[in-house]
Amino acid sequence: MVPTQGLQISLLLLVLGSLHCGSCEPSVDTRTSSKAIGKVEDKGTMSHERVKRGWVWNQFFVVEEYTGTEPLYVGKIHSDSDEGDGSIKYTISGEGAGTIFIIDEITGDIHATERLDREEKTYYTLRAQARDRLTDQPLEPESEFIIKVQDINDSEPKFLEGPYIGSVPELSPIGTSVMKVTASDADDPTYGSSARVVYSVLEGEKYFTVDSQTGVIRTAVADLDRETQDRYELVVKATDMAGQMGGLSGSTTVTIVITDVNDNPPRFPQKMYQFSVSEGAAVGTAVGRVMATDADMGENTDMSYLIRAEDGGELFRVSTDGETQEAVITIQKPLDYENMQTHRVVVEAVNKHVDPRFVDLGSFRDQTIVVVTVSDTDEPPLFRPSAGAVMEVHEDARVGTLVGIVNAVDPDVENAPVRYSIDRGTDQEKIFNIDAVTGAITLGKVLDRETAGWHNVTVTAVEADNHSQASQTTVSIRILDVNDNPPELATPYEASICEDAKPGQLIHTISVVDRDEPQSGHRFYFTLVPEAANNRHFTLWDVKDNTAGVRTQRAGFNRREQNVYLLTILVADGGSPALSSTGTLTIHVCGCDTDGTIQSCNSTAYVASAALSPGALIALLVCVLILIVLVLLILTLKRQRKGQRMSEDEEDMRDNVIKYNDEGGGEQDTQAYDMSALRSLYDFPEVKGSESGPDLRSLPQWIQSRVTGDGGPADFSLFRGYIRKKVEQADADLSVPPYDSFQTYAFEGSSSPALSLSSIHTLSTASEQDFSYLSDWGPRFRQLAGFYVPSHLEEDAS
Repeated sequence: MVPTQGLQISLLLLVLGSLHCGSCEPSVDTRTSSKAIGKVEDKGTMSHERVKRGWVWNQFFVVEEYTGTEPLYVGKIHSDSDEGDGSIKYTISGEGAGTIFIIDEITGDIHATERLDREEKTYYTLRAQARDRLTDQPLEPESEFIIKVQDINDSEPKFLEGPYIGSVPELSPIGTSVMKVTASDADDPTYGSSARVVYSVLEGEKYFTVDSQTGVIRTAVADLDRETQDRYELVVKATDMAGQMGGLSGSTTVTIVITDVNDNPPRFPQKMYQFSVSEGAAVGTAVGRVMATDADMGENTDMSYLIRAEDGGELFRVSTDGETQEAVITIQKPLDYENMQTHRVVVEAVNKHVDPRFVDLGSFRDQTIVVVTVSDTDEPPLFRPSAGAVMEVHEDARVGTLVGIVNAVDPDVENAPVRYSIDRGTDQEKIFNIDAVTGAITLGKVLDRETAGWHNVTVTAVEADNHSQASQTTVSIRILDVNDNPPELATPYEASICEDAKPGQLIHTISVVDRDEPQSGHRFYFTLVPEAANNRHFTLWDVKDNTAGVRTQRAGFNRREQNVYLLTILVADGGSPALSSTGTLTIHVCGCDTDGTIQSCNSTAYVASAALSPGALIALLVCVLILIVLVLLILTLKRQRKGQRMSEDEEDMRDNVIKYNDEGGGEQDTQAYDMSALRSLYDFPEVKGSESGPDLRSLPQWIQSRVTGDGGPADFSLFRGYIRKKVEQADADLSVPPYDSFQTYAFEGSSSPALSLSSIHTLSTASEQDFSYLSDWGPRFRQLAGFYVPSHLEEDAS
């Protein structure tokens, strides 16, 4: 502290003597002489000068837990400027000033008025001040000091984390560490032995120990057995003052759980179990459940089961239920009461997780006997063999040939009749038949191995007196091959050679296909047909591996002379009887480059590839131009002729269709339609007359009726004028299409010689109209004439 320029004060620290604390340091008078020389540091400069007295102080100590009735004297502050006349007033401020600590303003004595606890607060920081009593002005700068609470052994050790829970595996060796406990003492660890703690076991020391210094708990015995006792309660004590007399102590409870190890084998509660099952039970049906117990816990109880077969191990299997750890015994193969009624099965339980440390304790497995009794049921027939029969028949066998016999027996009744049938779903074409009584399978149709080499037929067998008991088996019928297909050349049937081919050069390899499959394998023989055997161009070489090679026999070929050669090859197989066929190999002569690569196999291409002179090219172009001009001229002439025809067709507009709408006279009227008259219908002006008059037999009857009484020709001018008028109207009509069209007109003429045929004018009975002319109109009007001709005329006629 740098003193002020004015009065400097020395602080006298009086320490409580041995009266209050026998272990405290002796009192020290900290006042300095007024003639003392001090060193004052001011911004790094040092000078030796005489200074005035200032505060000289040290720590105050006060004992905790003071129980006296009077305030406890702490210490005294004093200034050298105090002459004892009471002109200086001492004050303190800071932690506890005025409440816990008080000061005598005149003497500077400091007292503690309350009971202090070091465990709550270890020291107090205060500030001292000397002031002029009259002016209350500070005589010295304020100075800070500390009052430290001195410890006594007033706090016992405490286990702050208790109670404790630990664990240790069973059968652990002696000295195995279990856990660590720790006690805390609130006393000052730096002062005396008040905070020095030691540990000991109050309860459970027979099984566990505790390290007195570290608090580590260890096993005291090696035979801790979880199955006997799975937890232990310990009481651990912690004592301060290093365990000396008068020290304080605290305790806690420690629970130690003994964890499990796999030290116990599985055990079956019974040495024998009995179950019953029907022989008709399906594969996979559960027969029963057994369970072994294990004194261990958790995964140490996991076990697996297996069957030690005595006389039924192949018929049953065992599995482990993952939830209940039970052994589930199920049927693995069909049971047969007639074959065996009782089965003895040995089931063994084995621990899955065996601890190698405890293998010397014994075998970790156990066995029990399971007796399974099979009860009898009505069973369907059984085929012999049960796996299905394989039969063979040659493909050339005749219809009705015996293929094989299937056999099924009733397992319940000896020699019981069985009936057989074929499931037509597996033989839709009815290729095979079966005898219902004997089970003999015969052919129903002709076979062809090349179409189907195998046939799988399902045969059903039922009891004769109980058709509900049925069983099936699959009969595989193999069709044996016979040599009924000749060998044929495999594609391609074409080959190519170069013009500069050399003698003996291989140009093509021939392979053969045969739909037959002889058991000894194929063997083919190749020869040229007699017509080609003596050719001078090619030879055939049998390679003996069911292939043949075609080789050239001479050197050099000219495709301009002959560009294609046909070589007929005869192929025979080695069957019995041997079959053969011929095939033609087409050999093309081609142009090749120097490397033998084929360039062209066409003789015309060879000619076109020759070089042309410039004159030949010009002549060729001129010919092409002339052809083009001729084609254009022909097209132009055709177009002109077509235009002329169209104009002529537009001018020639006439009706070319004649419609004849005359009604016939019935089946008896054989003269109603005279086609010759119809064809000459419009040839009215050309009707020729004769000396006896015109020939009217070629005209229809309605035209004949128009002939005048003097034998002159009929007058058609009325119709002719009508038609001409209609033609003129059609020519002038712009909506008519510019080609031949069909026009239909209906014109009755100006009058009729028969007058009106209406019966309106005949209402009067006095009508004298004569209808006798109706009889002359022909057969079509004969019935009408019968109604209008008077009755007396009919009587006269009769």
